[in-house]
Amino acid sequence: MEVKKSPKADLEGKKSTWLLIGYVIVLAFMFVAFEWTKRDVKIDVAQAVTEVVFEEEIIPITETPPEPNTPPPAEAPKVAETLEIVDDNSDVEESTDILTEDNLPTQAKTNVTYVPVQVVETEPEEQTIFEVVEQMPEFPGGTAALMQYLNKNIKYPVIAQEQGTQGRVIVQFVVNKDGSIVDAQVVRSVDPYLDKEAIRVINTMPKWTPGKQRGKPVRVKFTVPVAFRLT
Repeated sequence: MEVKKSPKADLEGKKSTWLLIGYVIVLAFMFVAFEWTKRDVKIDVAQAVTEVVFEEEIIPITETPPEPNTPPPAEAPKVAETLEIVDDNSDVEESTDILTEDNLPTQAKTNVTYVPVQVVETEPEEQTIFEVVEQMPEFPGGTAALMQYLNKNIKYPVIAQEQGTQGRVIVQFVVNKDGSIVDAQVVRSVDPYLDKEAIRVINTMPKWTPGKQRGKPVRVKFTVPVAFRLT
């Protein structure tokens, strides 16, 4: 005998519908669970590194107090000028004194004196002529070579030979820094012709070894006797 159920009591026909409703409910619960867990999450920052805060040192601003206003100096009281009215008939003495140098008061007189300015001319060191130095100038070869040079180069004047004039002419000259001979002059004269010949021979001498003072060459005054003898 076949058992027949009424359509209302048959649950097989609604199985798929209840399955879908179950899925929907499960999904809804899951969605609510996920949302609920996200809202309850809390982050603990107690162990985190705290931010270091530097306190700025506040430097007080010093202000200079304003200077007190000083009152302006009091003005001197003005003295009213008084004019004395003189009658036309009164006699008024007029002074016509002229101030001169004689009648000036003692304090007003001044004496002006002229003081000449003394100008001291100093000779430059380069132009200074020494008479004695640490190292005196020297003829090339020494004194013996100088005598030989004079005897060899002196030409005895004919007029002096005829007159029999002889003697020693002393000539003074300056040896420059480079050894050249300048400013030759006769200090002791014998005869004009002999003097002239002595100056000529001195001026034709070769350069000397210059004199030195403190290791530097300087100008030195030197004296040489030139002898004239008849044989």
